[in-house]
Amino acid sequence: MTDWLISLRYLNRLKEDDEACSAALQNSTVFLFHRLVPLLQSRDRGTFSPVPLTCSDVQSVLRKFGSDGSLLKESILIGCSEQNQAQFCLDVGELDQAAVEEECNGTFMDLRKAFFLLNGPEAPLVAKAQSLLRWHQSNKFCGATGQLTQRNRAGSQRVCSSSSIIYYPKMSPVVIVLVSDGTRCLLGRQSSFPRGMYSALAGFVDMGESLEEALCREVAEEVGLEVQSISYSSSQHWPFPNSSFMLGCHATVSPAFSQVNVDQSELEDARWFTLEEIISALQVEAPPRRGDQPTFWLPPKHALANRLITEWTDHQ
Repeated sequence: MTDWLISLRYLNRLKEDDEACSAALQNSTVFLFHRLVPLLQSRDRGTFSPVPLTCSDVQSVLRKFGSDGSLLKESILIGCSEQNQAQFCLDVGELDQAAVEEECNGTFMDLRKAFFLLNGPEAPLVAKAQSLLRWHQSNKFCGATGQLTQRNRAGSQRVCSSSSIIYYPKMSPVVIVLVSDGTRCLLGRQSSFPRGMYSALAGFVDMGESLEEALCREVAEEVGLEVQSISYSSSQHWPFPNSSFMLGCHATVSPAFSQVNVDQSELEDARWFTLEEIISALQVEAPPRRGDQPTFWLPPKHALANRLITEWTDHQ
């Protein structure tokens, strides 16, 4: 059995066995959040990483700043390392933010900013942690009975104390598409994007829609183009705005009907980019620093949009 299979089965056992999960917590790595904001440390070349703390580290922090340590029981299982060390996350929003930062030698940084600066392999873990913490905070009561829900030890589900209805964490489906006219690709930007960043078009899948229907509608709404063909690429969990499931696709439009008509209520800008422009942008390893002149850059390598753009360049 491969190491990957062993880790997968171990993680699944922790989700199903409360006692095993509690035992694993004692020798785990814990990542802290403060009101859903992750605790990070600065690394090389302007990147950041989550601060890895041991269970005893966290207990010391909790006791030092006014908690009796029982808050640790609210930690949520998010994964395990290659060495089968369990990984948990915990929100310490009841503690003084500055004091925890100083004690743990880190900074609580908004994930919308930090996500583009995180090291690739760690970004999905931080995103998963924040999404699960948010889900638990907003699902403490049963939608059918109004009664309190109780979580299992791992935090992989909540159960209504009255009706026994089981609730599982949910994600909202989003289609993200890279549109091409054969020689160019179309990228857009929202006003909320970091300056200079352009990305693939994206939008939520409406109730009753297929993936293909949602894709065609979004492209028509946002840039006024009619899609000719669609091919599926891959998928990714995305923490914004409140935990999305991104379904990545490629789409083509006719070069004869490629005039972009941007819906300003949806996008700040959208335009065609040549292969040379895209290749140059893919070589930019980090977003421009504050104070630098705005430049054209793309989402980080761990983003599905970057994968779609890279796939497009590889096939040109």
